[in-house]
Amino acid sequence: MRITINCRSFLNKNYTGIGRYASQLIQTLSEIDRENQYLLYTPKRFFSPHKKFPQIPARNFSLKIDRFSRGVDKTVGSMDLYHSPSPEAWPRLSGTKVIVTVHDLIFKTYPQGHTASTIAAAQDQFQDIASKAAKIICCSQSTLDDLNRYFKVEVKKTILIYQGVNQNDFYPIDEKEGKLAEEMIRLKWIDGPFILFVGTIEPRKNLRNLLVAFSLLKNKKVFTGKLVLIGMQGWLSDDLAGLVEELGIKEEVAFTGFLSNQELRYFYNKASVFVFPSFYEGFGFPIIEAFSCGVPVVTSNVSSCPEIASDAALKVNPNSPEEIARAVERVLDDSSLRNELREKGLKRAAQFTFSNTARQTLKVYEEVYSKI
Repeated sequence: MRITINCRSFLNKNYTGIGRYASQLIQTLSEIDRENQYLLYTPKRFFSPHKKFPQIPARNFSLKIDRFSRGVDKTVGSMDLYHSPSPEAWPRLSGTKVIVTVHDLIFKTYPQGHTASTIAAAQDQFQDIASKAAKIICCSQSTLDDLNRYFKVEVKKTILIYQGVNQNDFYPIDEKEGKLAEEMIRLKWIDGPFILFVGTIEPRKNLRNLLVAFSLLKNKKVFTGKLVLIGMQGWLSDDLAGLVEELGIKEEVAFTGFLSNQELRYFYNKASVFVFPSFYEGFGFPIIEAFSCGVPVVTSNVSSCPEIASDAALKVNPNSPEEIARAVERVLDDSSLRNELREKGLKRAAQFTFSNTARQTLKVYEEVYSKI
């Protein structure tokens, strides 16, 4: 098979969820499949210093660089399958079977985070995918259910394939690395204990209610440490600074921006508790990353969060700051609960590997190719 994979989502240096999925999928496919030919479509102009080429992981993988916006077909040439790791790029390819990975339907389930024009564009795009894609990969049952609810896709066209976490990046650190982590965090950001959040700073991540919950903990003097928020600025995030001022917790909250995987690993390992009260997630990478590092997790009880967390986290109503605060207080006060969540989290994380993701994806390629 000649399989083209679009690498657009991880050309920028600071890529997150979708980019991480695409990058890890290609890396892992290179480890398990040395027979098929993989063509990595890379749209990159000459003057794009912020973009980087994907690494070529094996001899049967080759870069196909589109410097003049010619499109996939003219850049790559003949191909049997085209895999778009997200719905953002939908080329018109004659005679090529197309596979699309759908990570979420935020524009439907949380439309307040989008403009009317982006919602309309996404609606048309998904209608196109539903009718023309040979196979649609969904990263959670929640996302698959949303896709069927809003677009009535044929059952035979869809498949659930969970994503994974790179265990080389996220794991419980030993005492030696723990000291390095403490020193790095102290020198660059904060000193002392902290509650952690990781994710793009945007409304659906529910940071307003998290900040209110944190202020409740501070007012009760339940927690003397700080709240660390890690992630890039996203949609409509400017008003959070005003809320921090209003709650009187400016000195207790640290926004770090985007961090490397090593820095993330250090923060996960040293956090007192990881809190992820999102209103909507298609998968929720940070939940599994936190599990992999052995930190107790509090997350929301909606969308894919309870599906991914299972019984390894405390689940709360994301609309209730009081409930979020009570769950965090339970974890902080109860050492046996912390240990229980840590052990359950590590076991749960072991079920989400990119080896499984890649092997199941390769089966999809083989299935679709067999019907050409």
